[in-house]
Amino acid sequence: MRIATLYLYAIVLLSTQASTATAEPPTTRTVEMDSPAVGRKMKYTIALPANYESSGKRYPVLYLLHGYTSDYTAWPRLGAAKAAEPYDLIVVSADAGNSWYVNWAKSEDGQKNNWEDAIVKDLVGHVDSTYRTIASREGRAINGLSMGGYGALTIGLRHPDMFCSIGSHSGAIAIGRSLGERLKAKPGEPLPKRVPRERVNPLIGLEDFDGQAERTPKGRIFETVEQSEAHDPFRLVLNVPREKMPHINIDCGTEDRLIDASQEFMELLMEKKIPFTYAQSAGGHNPPYWMREIGHSMAIQYQVLQRNLGDEEKHVATPKKAEAP
Repeated sequence: MRIATLYLYAIVLLSTQASTATAEPPTTRTVEMDSPAVGRKMKYTIALPANYESSGKRYPVLYLLHGYTSDYTAWPRLGAAKAAEPYDLIVVSADAGNSWYVNWAKSEDGQKNNWEDAIVKDLVGHVDSTYRTIASREGRAINGLSMGGYGALTIGLRHPDMFCSIGSHSGAIAIGRSLGERLKAKPGEPLPKRVPRERVNPLIGLEDFDGQAERTPKGRIFETVEQSEAHDPFRLVLNVPREKMPHINIDCGTEDRLIDASQEFMELLMEKKIPFTYAQSAGGHNPPYWMREIGHSMAIQYQVLQRNLGDEEKHVATPKKAEAP
């Protein structure tokens, strides 16, 4: 009954927000930037509210993280911009290759693999300096699917001063704990590597970063148990001060192989009386499920952003021309 109630809460929020905001298509752009954290050019997509060009407002931002073997073009194809139509909200679809959104403990072949920094420093910094954002914790949310669900929870809990709302769709949120257990069992041995099947996605638009081999970091993600524990949401959530705890939103399909981890995380949050919303419904680890659920999660996260922002009028501004491309 509790799970059903939480899921209904998401649906109610969606319908409520949709009835009070302008439902016009956002303007979507693909943006290229330098990312010093990984030593390369990176791209992201940004969906700007329909009234962005005509208003003097600053807007909250939702960052969306993709899954393993995917890229920044995934969330737009899954309907993220369409889901954002009812809201005064900027939606950014990030890219981090097959990195798990972690600063790797060891990089090889001259690579730089500080992928957590690529998000929290380079991407957020570029978005805040280029667009009229509310550049504060109260104006930022982050979410992701599968690997991106792990990344969103881990980044959000490691940087609770940056995000007031964090979420996970079908998240592989036990990966940090699992890798730590392997390191405990076989100290000093490198962790096994997942090698994705090679394929090229020309839509990425970066010739040196559009194939799976190029997008998979070379090196070691963790070398010690301590490093894995520092990137384990099950541990991180216990160490965030209550006054800094982001709101947590989790959902997963009942036919998803990863649902056990989401349910276990929900039980931990309940035991520790940490605020969260949770939903599970029919579906697997696949695009139809994510296309259906992005609207529900966005409704919840937008409501959390509005609650944190309070009076919107104080965010109205007349920016310099150079501030808004």
